[in-house]
Amino acid sequence: MIEIDGSYGEGGGSLFRYSLALSALSGIPVKIKNIRAKRDPPGLKPQHLAAAKVLAEISSAKVSGLAIGSTTVEFIPGEVRGGRYKFDVGTAGSVSLIIQAVLPVAIRANSPIELELIGGTDVRMAPPVDYMRNVFLKNLSLIGINVELQLIKRGHYPRGGGRVFLRINPISKIKNIEMVRLGEIRKVGGLAHAVRLRKDIAERIALSATKILKNEGFNPEIGVEWSEDGHLGPGAGITVWAESNSTIGADSLGERGKPSEIVGKEAALKLIDEIRTGMAFDRHTGDMLIPYLAISSGRSAIGVSNLTLHAISNIWLCEKFFNIKFDIKGEKDKPCVIEVVGKGI
Repeated sequence: MIEIDGSYGEGGGSLFRYSLALSALSGIPVKIKNIRAKRDPPGLKPQHLAAAKVLAEISSAKVSGLAIGSTTVEFIPGEVRGGRYKFDVGTAGSVSLIIQAVLPVAIRANSPIELELIGGTDVRMAPPVDYMRNVFLKNLSLIGINVELQLIKRGHYPRGGGRVFLRINPISKIKNIEMVRLGEIRKVGGLAHAVRLRKDIAERIALSATKILKNEGFNPEIGVEWSEDGHLGPGAGITVWAESNSTIGADSLGERGKPSEIVGKEAALKLIDEIRTGMAFDRHTGDMLIPYLAISSGRSAIGVSNLTLHAISNIWLCEKFFNIKFDIKGEKDKPCVIEVVGKGI
């Protein structure tokens, strides 16, 4: 059994989720201590329990310590089983963060996995579902992983209620990838949305982002999605992306009292900052790709716009579980190149 100090690096919920995911992926039992030690209050919250329960069920795991506020959990994985699963976070907890944890495990299931998740699709401190389906999953396809993700209904803070459906096919081999620099940008796209709010809010968000991106010489195609009914609460936001040899993205979420023009401006400026680094992958895809590089076949090298604490924590975890060594050329919070010889699935 591997012991993980949950206070390492970013010391939050991501370290806990990925510890369980890598345990289920590798088949190695894990004990996580000091869970979310750097958060106030520390310990598990409902959204962390939801991710743990999903991973436990699909990997036939025996688990102890799963409770609100718990700071120690033991996880003993079994066979990763295909089938249809449905989970309700019960709050506006992010479904994207659950998807992050589930995907690297589901690809080694004994048959396809169909997963319905209910919770927050567009919430603070997590990638929105539009980023997952228009940026991250496109990048996963570069290494041979193809996932179907359908957005059925959006869910915002504080009530959640969003619904997404995923279908993941298992694979026997993950391709290695050598992609450091961003190529010529072929297309800039995006999607602004508003639910249970006026339609012009989404339109103003999209227009604001469009103007800024045009000033940088791009010709963005930003769609507008609007709905009045069928949602538990109001919300708005935008995700924008640039397609090249890879896909990079950025997003911004609406808040009470925050002008729509600021929401669009924030996302556009973030995307421009990502592009200017010249690296093939943005900061969010960079940290989420780490587990896949660890189990890919052969040497991989990727350029990432920002070496985040999440990336550093994920590298540390993968080295513990797979007995491999990553080579990082760069400094924390700066553009970097990450290299590793993968272990293979």
